[in-house]
Amino acid sequence: MAESGANMANYDLTPRIAPNLDRHLVFPMLEFLQERQLYPDDQILKWKIELLNKTNMVDYAMDIHKSLYHTDDAPQDMVERRAEVVARLKSLEEAAAPLVAFLQNPNAVQELRADKQYNLQMLKERYQIGPEQIEALYQYAKFQFECGNYSGAADYLYQYRTLCTNSERSLSALWGKFASEILMQNWDIALEELNRLKEIIDSKSFSSPLNQVQSRIWLMHWSLFIFFNNDNGRTQIIDFFNQDKYLNAIQTSAPHLLRYLATAFIVNKRRRPQFKEFVKVIQQEQYSYKDPIIEFLACIFVNYDFDGAQKKMKECEDVIVNDPFLGKRVEDGNFSTIPLRDEFLENARLFIFETYCRIHQRIDMGVLAEKLNLNYEDAERWIVNLIRTSKLDAKIDSESGTVVMEPNQPNIHEQLVAHTKALSGRTYKLVSQLLEHAPAQTAR
Repeated sequence: MAESGANMANYDLTPRIAPNLDRHLVFPMLEFLQERQLYPDDQILKWKIELLNKTNMVDYAMDIHKSLYHTDDAPQDMVERRAEVVARLKSLEEAAAPLVAFLQNPNAVQELRADKQYNLQMLKERYQIGPEQIEALYQYAKFQFECGNYSGAADYLYQYRTLCTNSERSLSALWGKFASEILMQNWDIALEELNRLKEIIDSKSFSSPLNQVQSRIWLMHWSLFIFFNNDNGRTQIIDFFNQDKYLNAIQTSAPHLLRYLATAFIVNKRRRPQFKEFVKVIQQEQYSYKDPIIEFLACIFVNYDFDGAQKKMKECEDVIVNDPFLGKRVEDGNFSTIPLRDEFLENARLFIFETYCRIHQRIDMGVLAEKLNLNYEDAERWIVNLIRTSKLDAKIDSESGTVVMEPNQPNIHEQLVAHTKALSGRTYKLVSQLLEHAPAQTAR
C-alpha cells in the first residue's frame, strides 16, 4: 500500500461509523475504500467475509472466499450453510404464502382499511389469515433482507407495517425498510422513511434517555447515505444535525459526525447565520476531537491562524477524496455535478479571504495568494471575480500589489430599521400569545 494511503487510513471514519450501521450498509463503504486502495485488498476482502458470516448472503461470501484464497472451491461449512439458508427460505415462504397471495391480489387488497383491528378481523373471517401468518410475513421479509433481496424486503416490510399492531415490531420493520431503500439508492423514498423514523424517535417514550440518544445517533449515521447522494442534502443535513437534541448527541457520543456537518456548512453559503452558532461548537470540541476539517475551521474562526488554515486545506482535500460519503460526485437527476472536493476548496478559500479581510485594511497580494494556496496570477483573478460578483467592499491597487478594504462604517439608519423590525416581530409574538390565552381567561 502506498504511503499516502497508509496516512489517509488514519483519517478513515469507517471503524467509528460501522458499529452504528446495519452490517449490510457497511458493504458500500468497503467497496469505496477498496476502490480508493486505502487498505490492502486482502484486508478489505477479509472484512467483507467477516460481515457476510452473519448474513444469509452465502453465495456472495463464497465468491469473495474464492477471490481471497485464489481457489475454485468453497469451504464445506459455507456449502452446508447455503443448504440451510435455502431450506429456511423455503419454509418461511410457505408460512407466509397465504398472506403474500392476498397482498398480490389487487381486488382483495382494496378490502383493507385504515383501521388495523378491522383488517385483522376481516382477514381472519374471510381468508383464514391470522397473527401467525402476519408474523411469518415479517420473518420472511427479514430473511429476504439478510439474503440481499432488498426490493422484496422493502415491499413485504411495508405491507407488514400496514397490518402490524405491535409498535416495537413495526418500528423494527421501518428500520429494515429504511435500510433497504438506502441500499437500492432510492434516495427520495429513503428520505421519507428517515423523516418517519425521526418523528417516532422524537415523540416515543423510551425506557431510558440513553436509548433515545442511541436511536438518534443511529439515525444520523444512516442518514449520511442520503444527504451526500443528492444535491439538496447539504442543506438538509444542517437542518437535521444542527438541532439541539441531535447536536448534543453528536457532542457527547459521536463527535466524528462533526466532519459531515462542518463540510455541509462550508459548501453551503445560504446557512451562514446558523454557522455562527456552529463555530461555538468548534471552539468547544477543538481540543477533544481532532479532524482536519474541524481543525481548518478552528484555525480560521477560533485561533485566526491563517497559515495553519492554509496547511490544513491540503489535508481536508485528501480527507474528502477518501471519505466514503464525501469522496464522490453527487448525482443530480441524470447529471453528475461538481465533485464536493472542488466546492469545498472554493468555499474554504472564501472563508480564509473573508475572515482575513475583516482584520486587515490593506493586504499584500503575494501574502494573500499564499494564504489561499494559489499562485499570484490565479489569486488576483480569483479576487477580482469575487469583488465583481459579491458585495465585498474592496478594490485592487495594482501599483502596490495590494487589496484595499473600504472602511465599513455602520449606517445609523440601517441599524434603526433593523432594530425596529426586530421590535415589531417581538411585539407581534407577544400579542399572539396574549390572544391565545384570552379565550381561556374568558371561559373562567
